[in-house]
Amino acid sequence: MDHARHPPGLWPGMFFLERGWLSANNIVFVDDDSAAVVDTGYCAHAEQTVALVDTTIGSRPLTRILNTHLHSDHCGGNAALQARWPQVQTWIAPGQAAHVRHWNPAALSYTPTGQECPRFEAQHVLEPGSEVPLGQQRWQVYAAPGHDPHSIILFEPQRRILISADALWENGFGVVFPEIEGEQAFAEVAATLDVIEALQPALVLPGHGAMFNDVATALTIARKRLQGFVQHPQRHARYAAKVLLKYKLLEWQQLPLQQVQDWCRQTPYFGLLHARYFAAQSLEGWLHTLVQELVSSDAATLHEQDGILMLSNR
Repeated sequence: MDHARHPPGLWPGMFFLERGWLSANNIVFVDDDSAAVVDTGYCAHAEQTVALVDTTIGSRPLTRILNTHLHSDHCGGNAALQARWPQVQTWIAPGQAAHVRHWNPAALSYTPTGQECPRFEAQHVLEPGSEVPLGQQRWQVYAAPGHDPHSIILFEPQRRILISADALWENGFGVVFPEIEGEQAFAEVAATLDVIEALQPALVLPGHGAMFNDVATALTIARKRLQGFVQHPQRHARYAAKVLLKYKLLEWQQLPLQQVQDWCRQTPYFGLLHARYFAAQSLEGWLHTLVQELVSSDAATLHEQDGILMLSNR
């Protein structure tokens, strides 16, 4: 079961729902007669997302959904929220509106990552350089490519609050997915970190993990991590593969090792990563190494007797 909480420190009518790592955090805005939510979590938690939003907004209708980007953990609850509030309007980061309209799971990353996302509708795009009213404030929209080429971040300049999505976490940033496909995107990550530094946020609401205000330290950690990836791209590739596998384990909780390996073989991004960075190993040997690294880091537990791989609770 996911968890969520409303930390103090935000102005009335704005709620930060911190979720588990399978689902991105949700930010809910409540006005007198309407409400909006930024990002909607993964589909496995869609029922809980609806319940959390329903509880937070009370009798008000949900009128807007905004997605910082269209990875499955940020928009997987869209369809369920649209079913609960049929009049809701959905705003997505630009660049993939046609893929949503004609529903292309491969172009939207769901097929390559081996993840799920129920089909949803979108009516508007969040154009960088524009502003969007949320609650009682106007939020500035900035492009934030790197982790995802179409991602945006939202900034409220009066209180200097940043909704950073996966561009900046307290201890890093999200996998740079274009790099998996052979596109050079580390420079875009660096440019996005520069944009965030120039905004000088006082409080960051990340896509995953707790909100934080020590932005300088977070930027230092992120840049150090990025430099390591730039100098050793294979390190990023290994990190990406383990993140994809651990993310699926968060959904499964446990599964026979053979089925885990079958899923990896059928998931396109694993094939790309293996071919580009680890071809010196057999695919079976590489997958075995990934599992062992997850076990060694206490992220997973392997029961040798029955061949069950389980997500670790530690």
